[in-house]
Amino acid sequence: MGRSRPKFIRNVGEELMKYHGDKFTDNFEQNKEMVEELTNVRSKRLRNRIAGLITKKNSQNTSTGE
Repeated sequence: MGRSRPKFIRNVGEELMKYHGDKFTDNFEQNKEMVEELTNVRSKRLRNRIAGLITKKNSQNTSTGE
């Protein structure tokens, strides 16, 4: 089993995907930059965790054909 993410990270990630889903890809580095642009998150660790969640969701969607 992997590590679970806190609810606030999932909430921010889901909101970003809902309103700006077309701006994200399955590339972590690009997603990191987009999270920095679209949010006011100051912590690098928090930004990376949100970008990681979005990257994981996008790669799952592309592998299942959605």
